[in-house]
Amino acid sequence: MDYKEIKKLMDDMGNSKLEELEIEFPDGVKISMKKSEKREVIVEPHVIEASAPISVPAVKPQEEKRMVAVEEKKEENYKVIKSPMVGTFYASSSPDKDPYVKVGDKISKGQVVCIVEAMKLMNEIESEFDGEVVEICVKNEDVVEYGTPLFKIK
Repeated sequence: MDYKEIKKLMDDMGNSKLEELEIEFPDGVKISMKKSEKREVIVEPHVIEASAPISVPAVKPQEEKRMVAVEEKKEENYKVIKSPMVGTFYASSSPDKDPYVKVGDKISKGQVVCIVEAMKLMNEIESEFDGEVVEICVKNEDVVEYGTPLFKIK
């Protein structure tokens, strides 16, 4: 594999939603790439000439922490049904049927809430909680991984 091919592969990965990639070629060449979660922002200083003073509202660090804490507390009030496996999420038993649950539905422990297809096997996912469906976190036919939140229950 030459430099141009590697560079093209890097550019393609940079433009894709992939976070990590590992490739092993038959000739023994191995390529492993992982996107960094850090994003650098470079700000170049510019001189701004203004005839009047400019005021910029700022969020104090304490206020920012309080705003984040409020969002986290709201999130903590919900119970989450997570995917127990890697597969494809289906909201109903077949495309022409109504979904098992909708936002606002009351559900009980043991009730089937969706199907996750794994290796051509349809696995019915049952609720672990009693409550009300507040949010459906994935769309029909989305690929889900182990631990992916499927539903938020209040």
